[in-house]
Order: sequence, then structure tokens, then C-alpha cells
Amino acid sequence: MSEKELKSNDWQTLKRVLKLAFPFKKFLIFSIFFAITSAFVTAIRPFIVQQIIDVNIIALAGKGIGMATLVLLLVTITEFLLRYLFGINTAKLGQNIMLQLRTTLFNHVQTMRLKFFDKTPVGIITTRTINDIEAVNNIFSEGLIAIIADVLTLIFVIGFMFYSNWKLTLVCLTTFPLIIFATYIFKEKVRVSFNEVRDKVAQLNAFTQEHISGMRIVQIFNAQQKEFKKFEKLNNEHYVANDKSVLYYSIFFPVVEVILALAIAIMVWYAAKEIMGGSVQIGIITSFILYLNLAFRPLRMLADKFNTLQMGIIAAERVFRLLDLQDKIEDKGTLAPTDIKGNIEFQHVWFAYNHEDYVLKDISFKINQGETLAIVGATGSGKSSTINILNRFYEINKGKILLDDVDTKAYKLSALRSYIGTVLQDVFLFSGSVLDNITLKNPSISEAQVIAASKLVGAHDFIMELPNGYQQNVMERGSTLSVGQRQLISFIRALVYNPQILILDEATSSVDTESENLIQHAIETLVQGRTSIVIAHRLSTIQNADKILVLDKGEIKEIGTHDELLKIENGYYKHLYDMQFSQENQVVFYK
Repeated sequence: MSEKELKSNDWQTLKRVLKLAFPFKKFLIFSIFFAITSAFVTAIRPFIVQQIIDVNIIALAGKGIGMATLVLLLVTITEFLLRYLFGINTAKLGQNIMLQLRTTLFNHVQTMRLKFFDKTPVGIITTRTINDIEAVNNIFSEGLIAIIADVLTLIFVIGFMFYSNWKLTLVCLTTFPLIIFATYIFKEKVRVSFNEVRDKVAQLNAFTQEHISGMRIVQIFNAQQKEFKKFEKLNNEHYVANDKSVLYYSIFFPVVEVILALAIAIMVWYAAKEIMGGSVQIGIITSFILYLNLAFRPLRMLADKFNTLQMGIIAAERVFRLLDLQDKIEDKGTLAPTDIKGNIEFQHVWFAYNHEDYVLKDISFKINQGETLAIVGATGSGKSSTINILNRFYEINKGKILLDDVDTKAYKLSALRSYIGTVLQDVFLFSGSVLDNITLKNPSISEAQVIAASKLVGAHDFIMELPNGYQQNVMERGSTLSVGQRQLISFIRALVYNPQILILDEATSSVDTESENLIQHAIETLVQGRTSIVIAHRLSTIQNADKILVLDKGEIKEIGTHDELLKIENGYYKHLYDMQFSQENQVVFYK
């Protein structure tokens, strides 16, 4: 992309950022007002000092100096109050925009297809939601409005300098090209280094998030040293990027001080000649030293604030790119009946995660109300994909999926998913209480309902043995509970939502024998009157299912009851069954 195109994009992004301030225009207006008034009051102070020296001290031999000093004190206090009000209003403006934007972004992310999360690292999304939006906040609190305030201060200061002595002002301005050139070089160098820093921060966030979540695997395979070296490399790259910006700052600020000292020296040399010639009074030196310090202060900070603005624009562009990403499941359905029968039919369904690399090929089957369908097959055969498309977590490429003889796309997405309860093999628990993890803070589910469901599952006793019972904090991902206990909580979660369709995706594969016995009766009760889909490796758990669907490489190989499939000579299911039951060990769950 050309430099011209980049600048055009920056302007478009900045305009879009400014629109975010419209709902909070009160803070914006006050910020600009206080920027103007504080800039004027700041610039008037050196003029008052000059008057005190030339009039009250020299011309009037000290007369009226008390009143003049009081005026100077009042101006200084006024400047302090105006700067305070300016800072408060810009901070409130930035915080309100950040609050609104972060809420909007998080809500947007929640509506994305699962495919988006499959290909986007969690750390990147975290960086966009936290760090980048913080940088957008800085556009207002430390960037754009602060730049306006500094530019206004510079204009008022130079204006008072010209009013006081235009010749001396022109002499002082001879050093300005030096500071402008130094500022430009600094701004460009720091902008590049800040871009590198942001990229490295995003990479660090993604790496850290992934490896902390997977720390158990790292330790199991004794890979700490190898992963540490990867982290060390990323962290060192982040350090180098930051070190560059520190280097530029350490050079720029001394350069500014040298240029300021040069400007003061030239001004004093010229003013001294004018004073000796009788054309100006002595107070001009003091006032112009103050003027130059006031003029160089915003010039010194403008480069930094321009970079803050630039980084904010870059961060905003990243946030807007994510907000503009319409990778959502279409929710154009209107049907939302309070109750459904639960008849499910797949009609010639084809599905691929990536283009036409199909994981399901021409899948057709039907489950009547209250029936249990078991799906078996080798890893990668398409078992989990079948339930993912039923929930519309992913969209099918061809064919139709019907619920009660109606295309699932005709239902409201929220209604469709409310009919389906899913228990997964990999149970995810949030940090919080056992009760909150079961209800997901749904106010319509009472604690009494949770306790009743827990007793049905057989989990009530183990929950009550926890130090705080249902209020026990399970910590992040349920780390304080066993695998079997987490699985039982997921069963309670499905029960309390009382779905008409139940999906068990390897739901008992991680459960120990004792826990498995606990949920046996609960599952038998749960599936009664509900349409159920069971994905299982343990064929012993599905022998009494109404239908068994056998998948291989995304295609239906066989379908029928357990007994029917065993009668097929050299059948796929019979082969799986014989491998698993070379020794007879059967536990029947579904009846």
C-alpha cells in the first residue's frame, strides 16, 4: 500500500473514531473550551512578569508590586484549574468511548462463527479487546485534543511574543526549523518502533495465553525448556522493539534542550544589545526566556503526542477491521415456538470447514421424536461435525437440515439452540461458583432446580462435600475439580435447561467407573421422551439405541440397530464391535 493510501486510510479511521465521541459531545465541547482558555492564560503569564519587572520594579520603584503579584498568582491558579478541568474532561471522554467500544467489540465477537475462533488465536482477540482499545482511548486523553491544546498554546505564545517585540521574536524563530526537523525525524522513527512493539505484544499475548492454558501438556512432555526458549525469543524481540523507542527518546529530548539553550543564548545576545541601545527594557529578557520555555514545551511533546495519535489510529483500524468482519451465522429466521416435537432430518447434507474439502458427504438420516441415534466411527470420520451443523455453529454447504419438518434456518438462532442441550467430552468451567457454572447466571433457573437436577444426576452429595457447597469457587477451567466431577456438572447444566433435544458428545469417555455408575440412571431418565444423539467410542453404551449411524471419512457406511448391524458380514460396525469386545464387558446405558 502506498504512503498516500496509508494517509487516506488514517484519515478515514480518524473520522470514524471521532464519530465515537458524538454521544459524549458534552465532554468534547468542554475539553476544547478548556484547551482554548488554558492556552491563552498560559501565554499571558510571561507578559505579566515583564510588566512587573519593567513597570512596578524599575519604573515605579516597587509601587503596586503586591497587587501585580496577586494578579500573577490568580492567573497561575486559574491556569491550574483550567488544566485540571481540561484533563478531567478529556479523560472522561476517552473512558466513555473506551467503555462503549469495548462493550460493542466483545458483543460482536460473541456473535462470530466458531470458524473465526478456529483460525484466530485467543491472544490476538484479547489484544484487540484490551490493549488496542486502550490505545483508542489515548487518542482523546493524550492525543488529538492534547495536540490541539499544545498548538493553541504555541499560537498564543508566539502571538504575545510578536506583541511584545516582533524583531526579537523573529530572532528566536530562527531556531524553530531545527526543532521542527528534529521532531519530524523523531516522530517517524518512533512510529515504526511503536508498530513493532504492538505486533510483538500481540504475539506475546497469544503465546502466553496458549501456553498457560496448555501448561499441563507442556509439563507432561517435559517441554518447559523448549517452550521457554520460544518465549524468550519473543520476549527479546519485544525488548528490542521497545529499546529502539527508548533510544530515540534518549536522543530527542537532549537535542530539544540544546536547541532551546541555543535559542535563549541567541535571544539574550540580541536583547542585550537592544537594551544597551535603549530600544527595549530589561524585563523583555525574562519574559522571552519564559516564552521560549512555553513554546518549546509543546514542541517537545508534540512529536510524542503525534505518535500516541498515530498508534491510536493504527489500533483503531485493527479494532474496526474486527468489527467490520461479518463472519457471522445468518440469523434471519423468525420461528421461535415455545415447544417442539424434536423430529430431526438430514437431507443430502454436504459440509466443509474449508472450501470444498468436505468432512461430511451426502449425509441423509432421520430421527423421530423421542428416539436415540448413536453415531460411531473412527477419529475424523465427521461425528462431531454432525452435531456442530445441527446447532448451526457452522453452515452447511449443500442440502438441508430439518427440525419438525422445517429448515433449521427458519428458526431464530437463539430459539434453535435453546431446544438443544449438549454435553461435551471437554468440559469448560468458568472461574466462579459451582452454581454459576450450572446456571450460567440465568436468573430464570433457581437454586432449587439446580439441586433437584444434581440429585437426579447423583452429584448432589459430592457438591455438598465441597467446603462451600454450591457456592464453592471452582477456579479457572474447573482446576479444583476432578475430570469426573466436571463432567457431572456439565450433565446438571444440560438438565436444568430442560432441552427437547439432547446431544452427548463422548460425554462419558472421561468419566471414571464410579462417576459412570452415578450418571447411568440419570441418563436413562434424561433421554426418556427426548430426541437424543449420542457420539461414543464405547460401543457398550449405545447397544440399545434406536438407530446406530456408522461414519467413515464423512460418508455413511451403515445405519440400523445394534442387532441389524452385527448381522452384516464384514460390516464396518461389526469390525469395530469385535475389536472392542474380544472380552465380554458390557454396560448398557440406553434402553
